[in-house]
Parts: sequence; C-alpha cells; structure tokens
Amino acid sequence: MSYHLKIYKSDKDFPDSWSLTIGKYNVMLSEEYFRALYTSLPSNMECFMVGIFKKNELVGGALFQYIDFIGYRKSVRDGSGWDLKSCFSEMFVKDVMILGNNMLTGQNGFYFDFSKVPGEDILMLLHQAVDKLQSEIRKTSLIIFKDYQKDFAEQFKGKEFESYFRFSVQPNMKLKIRDSWKIFDEYVNDFSKKYRSRVRTAKKKLHGIEKRELNLDGVKKYQNEMNLLYHNVADNASFNTFFLAENHFEEMKECLAEKFKIFGYFSGGKLVGFYTLLINNNDLDTYFLGYHKELQKEKQIYLNMLLDMVEFGINHQFKRIIFGRTALEIKSTIGAEPTEIFGLIKHNNFLINPFMKFLFPFISPKTDWIQRRPFNDF
Repeated sequence: MSYHLKIYKSDKDFPDSWSLTIGKYNVMLSEEYFRALYTSLPSNMECFMVGIFKKNELVGGALFQYIDFIGYRKSVRDGSGWDLKSCFSEMFVKDVMILGNNMLTGQNGFYFDFSKVPGEDILMLLHQAVDKLQSEIRKTSLIIFKDYQKDFAEQFKGKEFESYFRFSVQPNMKLKIRDSWKIFDEYVNDFSKKYRSRVRTAKKKLHGIEKRELNLDGVKKYQNEMNLLYHNVADNASFNTFFLAENHFEEMKECLAEKFKIFGYFSGGKLVGFYTLLINNNDLDTYFLGYHKELQKEKQIYLNMLLDMVEFGINHQFKRIIFGRTALEIKSTIGAEPTEIFGLIKHNNFLINPFMKFLFPFISPKTDWIQRRPFNDF
C-alpha cells in the first residue's frame, strides 16, 4: 500500500481529521500545541508537522524541530570568550533537525493509527519523513531521532539506519501514581520515616507563601515576572539549546486552555515562583518553571513544587507524572523512578559521522547522580 507525506508549517493548514486521528492521543502533537509553538517559538527554532496519508486518509503525524546552534550561541555570547566545549562543538555542529520535541522529555514526536499502519511500516515512514524535510526544508549538520524506550529503539535495524550512532541520555524520571493514593497524605504515608520528615520540613518552610493557579489574565499580568524567574533557572543550566520566547506561557495558556496549567507562588503579593503542567490524557507532563533564587534556598520552593505536582496528579487521578531528565536526584526523593531512554544521531558530513561516538559527549553531556528511594517498600 502506497503512502504519501505532506509538510505543514502552520496549524491552519492541517486537515480536518488531524485532531481525531492524532491530536487527541498526544497533546504535544495537537493543533493547539502546534499553534502555541508557532506563535511563540524560541528565536533559533523552527517547527514543522508531517502528515502521513494512506491513499487520501490521514493515518499518522510527526513533529520536527530545527534548531540553529550558531544563532543561539550569538544570542547568548557575553564577550568573555569560549570554553573548549563551545569551540569544539561550533566547529562541527551548526544546526540540528530533531524528530521529536526538544522542549520535553519522552517520545512525543509521532503517532500512527496502528490499526491502519503495520508496525513494519512505521520506521520506513519516519525515515521518509526525515528525508523529505532534509530535501524540501533544509539540510542540517545533525539529524536526531529523540527519546525512545529500549524496546522501540532496538527496532532501528534497517539499512537506512546503519549510518546512525545509537546513544543513551539522562533517564526520564516518572512517578506512577498508585491506586491506593486517593489523597496526598496516603502518598506521604508510604514514605520511610526519613522522607516523611523531609516532606513535613519542606511544607513548614513554605509558611508565608501563597499558592494559586493563574488563568490567562493572570499569565498576562505576571508574564514579565515569569520570564525573569524562568531565566533564573534556565541561565544556570549546564547545557541549553534554546530559550523560551517572552510570550510563550501566554500563548500556551491561550491555545491549550485547561490542558495547560500554571501555578504561582507569591510572597507579599509578589510572584516568587511558578511551575507549569501539560495534561496529556492519563499522563501529567511537567513543563518549564522558575523561582527566586534566594527564596528558593530559604523556602525550599523547588521541592515544594515537586510535591505540589504530585498532589495535583493524585487529586485529579492521573496515572503517571512525567518529570523529565533534569534534577534527577531530587526528583528521586519524591518517588520518581528513572526510565532509560535512547536516540539515534547522524552527522550529514560523511567524514565526520564515523566519529559521532566521540563528538556526542560534547553535544549532550551526562551528569552523575545518586538515586534515592523514599518508599517503605524498598
């Protein structure tokens, strides 16, 4: 059976069947999410969707992101010179095309109607989509297939994938919400004495901080403060490939409405922290956040945010909370477990590509960490 592929640069071009066939199964592949991206992209990023058709019927879709590393480096250069890593990577990596979403952790890059697309056709179609983007949009230094669990990653065995280097990255931290947790206290009661005490201490330290959900008007009102708090965190990250646009949170709330949640932390009426969540069917995906640096230390704002995310997930009966692959150790202290994830990467220069296993650590550095086990049953 023949397939054909179509590239979409805007949600306005999507076929009428997109929401029912693809968008409802993953909010990160929905028209609403793509519209939010389109209207609030980082300055060095472009996004495209590819529709996959069988005859004239939409049967699959995939998200691609182009990231310009040269533009990003120019935007953050401070005149103080470059470290070895920056110089080395700039010599070999100008831009990248990612099949997937670089703004979240996990397999959020594609969806197929598996009743109409045989499993053996999926990798072939993804490879065709990559070739189509590289030929019709722009050829990039790197091509990355992003964030697959081991069983799926092992399927990339065809001849078309022989030139790719297979890699693993920091794990995706996930918390499976137990059926026995009907309220937050039941979750905490499953902790060992040490970690129950840690939760109580953190909650006490948050005394004087008011927490509330922000609607669209609230996001517009506090947008400038949110961006400053976001940069407090993002600017200190060990590795970044983009910074959010100033209107990103507003566009996300406007486009996704109740599927995008924003919670603010206030001290004396001033916003001192916030976190965001994406509601994705039975999953709750944590998104970007920000906080006041000094108050974070004094009030343990970040730990309290993690605990509040768990409480929200329990209260609204989600199955899992996806915490991503940053701050691994502290996330393990609230019960999140690591899930190993893999990807594929290829350099389009055939002379450089054989050395990707040596270059990759410069592109995606790893961090050592200790997994904590807070539950009594460990």
